[in-house]
Amino acid sequence: MSAAGYDEQAVLTALRSGDEAAFAALVRRHHASMVRIARAYVSSAETAEEVAQEAWLGVLRGLDRFEGRASLRTWIFRILTNTAKTRGVRDQRTIPFSALEPDDRGPDPDRFLPDDHEHWPGHWAVLPEPWPEDRLIGAETAARLQQAIDGLPAGQRAVITLRDVEGLGSAEVCNVLELTETNQRVLLHRARTRVRAALEDYLAEEVP
Repeated sequence: MSAAGYDEQAVLTALRSGDEAAFAALVRRHHASMVRIARAYVSSAETAEEVAQEAWLGVLRGLDRFEGRASLRTWIFRILTNTAKTRGVRDQRTIPFSALEPDDRGPDPDRFLPDDHEHWPGHWAVLPEPWPEDRLIGAETAARLQQAIDGLPAGQRAVITLRDVEGLGSAEVCNVLELTETNQRVLLHRARTRVRAALEDYLAEEVP
């Protein structure tokens, strides 16, 4: 179902009445995204799949308690991230947001304006040159992009996956990950900086 034709209240009513088709449609809508997000916290794709399945069980168990204070998607993703964090701790892989080093700003800090800049704190000092579109649409470039995301610390990876891969807004990401707006912005900036640097290195390798 497209976003334009999505009636959340109707979906909730169907789910609470035990409509299996409605639940199957919800799984098709969100499951792949849930696996991608879970992968930020656990050690393998197989474990991420298990986390997503466990989160769906949590969704089914919690439907009657869902109060609609956030969107259904936000609520589902929050169950997913909490499940993934718990599993990640058990697997001794997850990196708490609080463990990020204060000076972890990614490569070349001089490329950015200082944090106390009057108008654009932390933004590019000089905008980077755009890349040729035909060099960004290949399968190998997409694979390198995913590889760069996979190599990020858990907090950065979760934020960039939700914002830039899944298309969630900043407020929704803060809700899902229980972050302040400032922390969300810092993590996203660091993640984007690292990913861009990785792509710059890759594209430079292709230059004759």
